Amino acid sequence: MRSWAAKFDGRQVYFLPRHGRGHRLLPHRIESSRQHLCAPFPRGALDHLRDGGRQLAGKIRAARCAPAVAILRPDEPAGGAHFFGGGIAAHITFAEPICAPLRDLLAEVAASLGLRVHNGGTYVNMDGPAFSTRAESELNRRHGFDVIGMTNLPEAKLAREAEIALATMAMITDYDCWKTEEEPVSAQTVIEHLLANAETAKKVLCDGNPAIPRVADWPEHRALDSALITDKKLWPTATAGKLRAILERFD
Repeated sequence: MRSWAAKFDGRQVYFLPRHGRGHRLLPHRIESSRQHLCAPFPRGALDHLRDGGRQLAGKIRAARCAPAVAILRPDEPAGGAHFFGGGIAAHITFAEPICAPLRDLLAEVAASLGLRVHNGGTYVNMDGPAFSTRAESELNRRHGFDVIGMTNLPEAKLAREAEIALATMAMITDYDCWKTEEEPVSAQTVIEHLLANAETAKKVLCDGNPAIPRVADWPEHRALDSALITDKKLWPTATAGKLRAILERFD
């Protein structure tokens, strides 16, 4: 897996295809999504997301995801996740997994482009790579969940531990398999709609980029203030070194 770096409107941005170039990685083979925030970058370290390998003037503090999801509602058209351990314990607050200001920004941009968008909802993360059974799909609908996917929950947990604000723009590709008058979801259906959604996703992300504050001070950026349990005096040197990009502000 690799990332692409570029300058956009005078700002450094990175693009990471979560399934690898050519969509070669299944959801459960992405090393609990740690690769999303670490391995794609040249030195394979978290600080490539947090400060671009120490080559950027400021740290990357916002991440936007555009996962393909199945819709669990009838009124829409179809078109080991942790860094800590090894002697350092942390328990993040995760009541609200998504950064609300960043989500609002994405919704506003999408609406300004004339797109149908819902600001809010519940994403349920399922085990892949197989799609849902009808029984599972109906159960998720009865619980009141809105969309279902295979990747975004681990990403959200890792981003919170890394004190990166994250928002998700779920791109609907299918009805899972609850809608019996429709064909059950297949890989072909997902890919067809995914390709159709790609240009829309790029437009929203690019148009919204200038509106992201260059110096954001959202609660997500201080998530570890109340999460770290282990006294700093007890941190193992090796573990602290691996987590340097996350823990350096506590020096």
